[in-house]
Order: sequence, then C-alpha cells, then structure tokens
Amino acid sequence: MIDLKKQTIEKKIPTWLTILMATACGIIVANLYYAQPLVGIISSSVGLSANTSGLIVTLTQIGYVVGLLFIVPLGDILENRKLIVSSLLITAVALVITAMTKQIFLFLFTLFVIGLGSVAAQVLVPFASYLSPDSSRGRVVGNVMSGLLLGIMLSRPLSSLVADFFGWHAIFILSAIAIMVLAIVLSKVLPRRKPSTDTHYIDLLKSMWYLLRTTPILRRRAAYHAGVFASFSLFWTTVPQLLTSQSFHFSQKEVALFALVGVAGAVAAPITGRIADRGVTKLATGIALLTVVISLLLPIIIHTNSPIGIAILVISSLLLDAGVSANLVLSQRALFSLSPEARNRLNGLFMAMFFFGGAIGSAIGGWAYSMGGWSTALWIGIIPSILSLLYFATEKNNAK
Repeated sequence: MIDLKKQTIEKKIPTWLTILMATACGIIVANLYYAQPLVGIISSSVGLSANTSGLIVTLTQIGYVVGLLFIVPLGDILENRKLIVSSLLITAVALVITAMTKQIFLFLFTLFVIGLGSVAAQVLVPFASYLSPDSSRGRVVGNVMSGLLLGIMLSRPLSSLVADFFGWHAIFILSAIAIMVLAIVLSKVLPRRKPSTDTHYIDLLKSMWYLLRTTPILRRRAAYHAGVFASFSLFWTTVPQLLTSQSFHFSQKEVALFALVGVAGAVAAPITGRIADRGVTKLATGIALLTVVISLLLPIIIHTNSPIGIAILVISSLLLDAGVSANLVLSQRALFSLSPEARNRLNGLFMAMFFFGGAIGSAIGGWAYSMGGWSTALWIGIIPSILSLLYFATEKNNAK
C-alpha cells in the first residue's frame, strides 16, 4: 500500500495508480448514462409516458447533484478511501434493485440513489490532484478525467449493445458486479488520506456558501460548464430517439456504433490538461465553448435523413464531446490551483452546479422532442451554450 505522506513529499503519482483512478472514475460515472440511449424502451417497460421519460436520466443526475453538495465535501474532513468505498457499496445495491424492481416509484428512487453514490468519482479526482505536483497537475487531472470521460462516452454504446442482446435490465446487473469488484480493489490499493482539519460537518456545509461567494472563478467556470453540459445532456438524451425513429430506423446496435464515435472526444482531455499547464487556459476555453456551439449549429443547418445527415450528426457528436471534455478539464485545472484544503468542496460545488444544468437539459430534451421533434430540441439545446460563450466574452484578460 502507498504511503500518502511519503507520496506528498515526493510529489509524484505512480503511473499505475493514475491509470487505476482513471479507470475507476470511468466505471463509476458510466452509471449516470447507461439509461440515456435506452430512455424509450425503459419508459415503455416501466410505464412512463413520453412527456416524463426524461426523468429516467434526470433523477440520476439530480441524485448526483445532491451527492456533490452533501457527500463530496466530506472528502475534506473524512478519510477518503472509506468514503469512496462506502459510496460504491451503496451504488451497487441500488443498481441491483433498479434491475429487479417492477414498482415504478421504487425504480425512480433507486435511479436517484445511483446518482447519489456515483459521486465517489468526484472524491477520486481531487484525490489525484493531492498526489500531483503543481507543474504537472493539469496533466494528471487530465489523464484521470480522460478515464471519467471515456466512461461517459462508452456507457452509451455499451448499454445499447447489452440491451440489444440481453434486455435493458442486464446493464444494471453487470454494472453492479463491476462496482462491487472496484470497491474491493480500491479498498486494498488506494492510499489513506485523512484530512488534518477538525471542522464539523455543518460548519463545512456553511463554508461552501462562503467559497461560492468569495471565489469568482468558481462561479464563472461553473456557469460556463453548466451551459455546455445542458446542451450535451439534451443532445444525447434526444439523438437516440431520433435515430430509432421512422426517419432513420436505427437498431440499438446501430445507435451503439453512432455513440461510439463520441469516444474520440475523450482525447481532448489529456491534451487540454497539458495545454492548461502551459498557461493558455483562456484561449483554450474560448475554443472549447465555440466548438460546442458549432457542434449544435451543424445539424440545425443541415437536417436530412440521408447519408449526409448521418455524417453531420457524427461530426456534431464528435465536436460536442471534444468541446465539453476540454472545457471540463480546463475548469478543474483552474479550481485545483486554488486552496488545497478546500478542493473537495470546490469540486463539489462546481460539479453540482454544472450537473444541475445537465439535469435540466435532459428533462427539457425529452419534453422538447415529444412536443416539437428534433429541430425544436436542437434550437432549445443550443441556447445554454450560446449563453456560456457570451458570458465568456466578458472575462477579463487577467482572469484565470
């Protein structure tokens, strides 16, 4: 087992541990997105109407937001390994119940709990930053985040393929097994980290309001990413419904292949981390936000069910995932350069605010698609990203 104190002095994180933490983040966060391409078949199975089908994704994301606000901050006062493993065990139980229950309210509740427990990934990310020197923190965070982003992007094609062969219940059972194995592995190999502070939990929560008020970079970065993540969530909640509609007649296998293209967007994470270490965060942020807007403009301008239309959707998904990935790493690199003793709280606040944007995007996406179709969903979905870009234009030159 690694001694965290020794690791802190040497200021170096082993490559194998970085890979493990990246893999863990990907496995954990994938739980938030397994249901996204399966919204149609799950809602039919459990008895949800088209107008409320967005709840299948939204409730998991709301649970994640609640966990970010009330569980992740515990990483600043509790031993991190125990916190991570406990969260994973809760998630595994919720996954099993989700796969087996036939009661709609229990099903929706366990979706919420899955999101709540999956915040273990956001205790791991600041953990990696504690193990990293200032000079390479962006690279390490970028590498760990690439694992997290791969989990997000691979979750969609994986769940589509599993559902096609074994039904939608199977992906939740397989994930429960993976989470249990991960909990055992992390309990054995993660270094101990017990924060030195003796702050009480209530005081810790009160301090988060203070951090929000006194950290303008947190508010700005959260606003940027809330906008692009709302667009991201709306796109990936509705595009599977478009592809399986009468316009394209895609099977679940074909939807999986389409979603697999987005995996290439994760490449932006480690590259962006290295760029951030070189001090060009503002320029890179502008490019990332603009990329997201362009990704949503393309299918609005060129909307056809011909092979050209499919190619446009592929390009759009690739640009969208790359832009969102890059902006996320840039934001976390900037936040982890601030107060070390408050990293979990800063990360929790940041993630909670932008995931709230994502939850809204998912909920509105299902409603917009059922009411006005794909074009209506796209026009609504591009608005948050445009607002983020406009807000970015007000950033002063000396801002991080």
